[in-house]
Amino acid sequence: MIDAYAILRELREKKPLVHHLTNWVTIYDCANIVRAFGALPVMAHAAEEVEEMAGISNALVLNIGTLTPELVNSMLKAGKAANRKKIPVVLDAVGVGATKLRTDSALRIIQGIRVDVIKGNSAEIGVLAGAEAEVKGVEAMGLKGDPVEIAKSLAGKTKSVVAMTGKRDIITDGTNTVLCDNGDAMMGSIVGTGCMAASVIGSFCAVEKDYLKATSAALACFGIAGELAARDAKGPGTFKESFYDEVYHLDENKVKSMTKLIEK
Repeated sequence: MIDAYAILRELREKKPLVHHLTNWVTIYDCANIVRAFGALPVMAHAAEEVEEMAGISNALVLNIGTLTPELVNSMLKAGKAANRKKIPVVLDAVGVGATKLRTDSALRIIQGIRVDVIKGNSAEIGVLAGAEAEVKGVEAMGLKGDPVEIAKSLAGKTKSVVAMTGKRDIITDGTNTVLCDNGDAMMGSIVGTGCMAASVIGSFCAVEKDYLKATSAALACFGIAGELAARDAKGPGTFKESFYDEVYHLDENKVKSMTKLIEK
């Protein structure tokens, strides 16, 4: 049984430092969502400091949304430092399958360092797993095959927890699988919720070493806040403003009564 609130409570108590090398489009949102949940964000990309910053952090989040070859080199340096310290590394495989650079860079990261959680939409995870998938920019347009089996296949190959996000999130370590039905369609109306989800996963993994449980709890809490924010939202603008507030005000009653996790 996954107790999502217990992990959230520990996150708020410990206030872990979460190091990001992330998407320039959504960097502000990623920092804010981490802070709203109670963790401490730091956005440090320079190759000259990433090893040192990873060395004092509690988790590392790598997001290839606005990648360059130089940034990937920094990610590998930070990842190796995180591996030495044995802190969790989360990779958000944004846009994998859209271009050769993105796909090759994600594979280079996965092969070059220990990645504990790989997060992506159905097409991104499908491409990494070797399935037939279609990506348009950073959006999933189609996946051929059973999403659960495809996610499990990638988890088995990489020995990582895989989080395939969508209307129903699939979280698996290759053996155990959790389905998360929390969330609201309004979350897709603003740019950045995918990137924010990866940052939240990193925050939860910083305090819970069972990364399957941590990732599942993170996506449940994230989705619950989205459901609550959508209730009175007039559109994307009011939704986004309310979303941060709902994250900040998540309490035991809300989390325990609204969590929709199915453990298989």
